Amino acid sequence: QVQLVESGGGLVQSGGSLRLSCAASGIIFRFYAMGWYRQAPGKQREFVATISSGGSTNYADSVKGRFTISRDNAKNTVYLQMNSLKPEDTAVYYCAATLKLGVRTTGNEYNYWGQGTQVTVSS
Repeated sequence: QVQLVESGGGLVQSGGSLRLSCAASGIIFRFYAMGWYRQAPGKQREFVATISSGGSTNYADSVKGRFTISRDNAKNTVYLQMNSLKPEDTAVYYCAATLKLGVRTTGNEYNYWGQGTQVTVSS
């Protein structure tokens, strides 16, 4: 049974930082590309960042220079370091996994999804 479990969300002031984690089980993690997506109230889910099985990364323009995605294959975990947070970053953040090669920015390319973790940035 595949599980992706996000953690690390919370309430932070504008300009602050958070680090999200996503622990995977039930998959051979090192073979999977991993992605982070977010969904704000009343909005569609949007791509945030992705990291391939080989470590290549890609980011949404809105988070470039502020967010960093990384992975630890020994711990079956992907991280999202979020700095200089803004109120518009407020959303539920989801991690996702796909066996497709390379960096993947389209949500329907992902096979597995976590339940999400809430990030709230106050102004």
